[in-house]
Amino acid sequence: MERKAGIAAYYRGNCSMPSGLIALLDDVAGIAKMTAASLDDVAGAAGKAGSKAAGVVIDDTAVTPNYVMGISPQRELPIIWKIAKGSLRNKLLFLLPAALLLSAFAPWALPPLLMLGGAFLCYEAVEKIAEAFGGDHAEDDSAPADPAELEKQKVSSAIRTDFILSGEIMAISLGTVADKPLWEQAIVLVVVAFFITAGVYGVVGFIVKMDDIGLHLARRSSAAVRALGRGLVKAMPILMSLLGVVGTAAMLWVGGGLIVHGLHEFHWDLIPGVIHHVAQGAAHASPAMSGAVEWIVNAAGGALVGLVIGGLVVAALHVLPSKAHKG
Repeated sequence: MERKAGIAAYYRGNCSMPSGLIALLDDVAGIAKMTAASLDDVAGAAGKAGSKAAGVVIDDTAVTPNYVMGISPQRELPIIWKIAKGSLRNKLLFLLPAALLLSAFAPWALPPLLMLGGAFLCYEAVEKIAEAFGGDHAEDDSAPADPAELEKQKVSSAIRTDFILSGEIMAISLGTVADKPLWEQAIVLVVVAFFITAGVYGVVGFIVKMDDIGLHLARRSSAAVRALGRGLVKAMPILMSLLGVVGTAAMLWVGGGLIVHGLHEFHWDLIPGVIHHVAQGAAHASPAMSGAVEWIVNAAGGALVGLVIGGLVVAALHVLPSKAHKG
């Protein structure tokens, strides 16, 4: 009897092992599913954050090629690489910790900061419009004659400008994931920092070398390739002009949109309500393209608000002081 009881105990103990292993595998599978879901959430949040910051990204792409104008073609890509590294350093070493501290200890400060950033974007856009319609600017006579010093100056200036634009990108991105856990916010901001930096400066690198690529293709034996090369060379100034226009428009709609969203956050819903009402009415009037129409009207409403706010800031910073000085 004792021997039978021992055998039974042995089997009970050993037969429990498969069930324990199955439970462990279930736990591992559950953790894997949760991890996959978290990664999907992070990827989705990063994509949404990047799309929200599209206006600033477009402007960043449009602005940066100007910093290699007048530079030896052999130094164009090295300069862009230096600016790209500075941009990533701005985002990861300075702006990311600041954003996470803000999210952890002063989340209430995010809407007004985004509104201030939106006002700055609107100011930049209106200033560009004013320059395009006849603003006079003296040439900079302080540029150093030494090419190495000129390169250093241009890189430093580009990185300073990038700091402002990157700050806007990170703030907008943080605003889209403010309700997520802190670790997820950190991962999203890191993903956004790497992908946007790579995307922006990869495109910039192609833009600044597009004429060189075109000249190279124009010397090939194939008539079709030569035609493509000449087309790239001719397209370069048109592309630069188009980037400037799109970048300015993007700054207005993104900057104005941030202000409109901030007004809604503070329950000042007159302007947001009017824009929303008009957008909904336009969408209902065009059911076949309701989503696109609603987006266009919302963007146009934000751009109009941005134009007004930017005009007020430009007047406060330039026009009124100039009149007071003349008076």
